[in-house]
Amino acid sequence: MITLSQLQQIMPRAGQRAEAFLDRLNDAMEEFSIDTPLRQAAFLSQAAHESNQLASLTENLNYSAVRLRQVWPTRFQNDEVAAAYANNPQKLASKVYASRMGNGDEASGDGYRYCGRGIFQLTGKDNYERCGTALGIDLVAHPELVVGPEIAARSAAWFWYSKSLNQLADNEAIGPMTKLINGGSLGVNERTNLFNLAKQVLA
Repeated sequence: MITLSQLQQIMPRAGQRAEAFLDRLNDAMEEFSIDTPLRQAAFLSQAAHESNQLASLTENLNYSAVRLRQVWPTRFQNDEVAAAYANNPQKLASKVYASRMGNGDEASGDGYRYCGRGIFQLTGKDNYERCGTALGIDLVAHPELVVGPEIAARSAAWFWYSKSLNQLADNEAIGPMTKLINGGSLGVNERTNLFNLAKQVLA
């Protein structure tokens, strides 16, 4: 079990959020066998990066038209199309996540209903259903639950376990771990620094 002091050292910007999450994170790590200092250091360091130290538990979908064309150039091929979705998270998510990951078409609104939430940004109706089944909670009917401390922590630990990240943590494989969580190597240097810090704190 990690202590509040340890969590605050690993995530110094978490502030009062650390208190709200401490017991939830400990319970979630126990539930999903994140049960050695090395595994906990890896999990908490990735969690710190992905959630901006527990501050960002809902995907930011508030983009300008210029940024939309940069992020999704094939979906927003001109300024007029981009302007129609700019600074409108609900409309944007309904479009970019439509008809994939188990979501319905754009008109269904599933893209926004099942947008990224939680510590590791659970995304897509299929993933909400899989996670909910594993946790014994109807997250398809209540996707908003994923932003609360308990389900944010449990959904992250479930994702970690389902992707066999404990084994990568045992080998300190930060790069492969990051790819499975993020889809690439975004922030790998910061993640590595956070991991090294967490190892020292939990040693």
